[in-house]
Amino acid sequence: MLPLLPLPERGPMPPSLPTDKTHFAAEIDTGLDVETDVTVDPRTASAPGTEILLELVDDEGVTIGTAEKHWAHQQPGRLHRAFSVFLFDRQGRLLLQRRALGKYHSPGVWSNTCCGHPYPDEPPFVAAARRTAEELGVAPALLCEAGTVRYDLPDEASGLIEREWNHLFVGLVTAPVEPNPDEVDDFAFVTAEELRELRAERPFSVWFETVFEAALPGIREIAGRDW
Repeated sequence: MLPLLPLPERGPMPPSLPTDKTHFAAEIDTGLDVETDVTVDPRTASAPGTEILLELVDDEGVTIGTAEKHWAHQQPGRLHRAFSVFLFDRQGRLLLQRRALGKYHSPGVWSNTCCGHPYPDEPPFVAAARRTAEELGVAPALLCEAGTVRYDLPDEASGLIEREWNHLFVGLVTAPVEPNPDEVDDFAFVTAEELRELRAERPFSVWFETVFEAALPGIREIAGRDW
């Protein structure tokens, strides 16, 4: 088991959810308050022409350089670091988002709570907490590492490709969700059965199934064996 990540000590878990985290590599409390602690990083500027850099990695997940975000997703793609977040409420329901129609990649489809890319030298768990707050207006109350997964997934709709070394996180959300309309078109809290029904009816992101299956051991620690 890896050592605890260097963030503030967490408070007690909500009593209605399981507290056994024996399968997690690490467990953290983000210590974030959306109104007072989450600030906009200058690298998030969205002015035309702003270059956003990603970390390129080798086949072992070791950083080897940087690349511009859109270029890294052009065929044949460049392997880069990413993260995926799965947050649950007190009832053990998963928070999903439908990506905004204006997104350059996979617009208008459903996906997990939050996905994104750390900035160069930004720890993935910090990026995951930051981006969740930016997109959904709420910081995770608890965030735990749930492993990594690598994939090469072309998106036929956009012609782009996801070649990612993805850090997985699971956790809890206890505050109201206030999505940023530029990022999120809709959101929903779903049970495992409701997720199966939604996936049968609606399009999901090309990466959802891969990251969901990889994160399932951690998901079941947070939300129960029904998942």
